[in-house]
Amino acid sequence: MQGYKKDIVIVCADVGAVAKGNFGWWSSLGESGTAPSTLAGHVSAALDSGKPVALGFECPLFVPLRDDERRLTSARLGEGRRPWSAGAGCGSLATGLVQTTWVLQEIKRQLTQVTPSFLSWHEFSNSESGLFLWEAFVTGKAKGDSHTADAKLGAEAFLRVLPDPMSGNAITCENGVYSLIGAALLRTGWSDDLRLLEEPCLVMRVSNNS
Repeated sequence: MQGYKKDIVIVCADVGAVAKGNFGWWSSLGESGTAPSTLAGHVSAALDSGKPVALGFECPLFVPLRDDERRLTSARLGEGRRPWSAGAGCGSLATGLVQTTWVLQEIKRQLTQVTPSFLSWHEFSNSESGLFLWEAFVTGKAKGDSHTADAKLGAEAFLRVLPDPMSGNAITCENGVYSLIGAALLRTGWSDDLRLLEEPCLVMRVSNNS
C-alpha cells in the first residue's frame, strides 16, 4: 500500500488484571491508557477515521499443535527460556484469551463502518484499511517500569522494522498451530473463516538487545 508506513497507527497492549492496575496500552498517535475500554475506543476511532491500525497484545496469541504428544507444551521455536506454557506465559495466555476477545468485541461494537481484520501482513499491506493483529513478546531486562511502558516498548519495536515488520518476526512457525487470536476474531464476528484457527501471527520480540 503506497504511503502505508506514514499512515499506519501502531498500538500495543500489555494484558493483566485491570482492577489491580496491571493493564496498559500505548499508541503511536501519542495516547496511552490503563483500561481495555479506552484501548477499544482509541482503536475504533482511528479505524473510523480511515487509518489502518496494527494492534498488538503482549501475550501468546497462538500455540503449536504438534504431532508429538511429548512436545505439546514445549516452547515455540524462538521463545528460548520463556516458553508459552511456563508460569508467566500460561498466566498471560489465559488473561489474554479473554481480554483480546473483549477488546475486539468492543472495537467492533463501536465501529460505524465495516472494517476488515488481518493476521497476514501481506494481505493487510495490500488493503486500503483495516485492523492487523500481532503479538508483542517483551522479555527479561527489556521490561519497562509499568505495563504502559511495556506496551510502548512493543509498539516501538514494531515501528523500528517498518515498512517490513515480518523481518522482525521472532517465532518460526511450525506445521500446525492453534490460533487463539483467530478464535477471538471468530467469536466476535470479525470473520467466519475457520482457517484463522490454523493461522499464526507476527510475533515482535523486545529484548535487552533491541
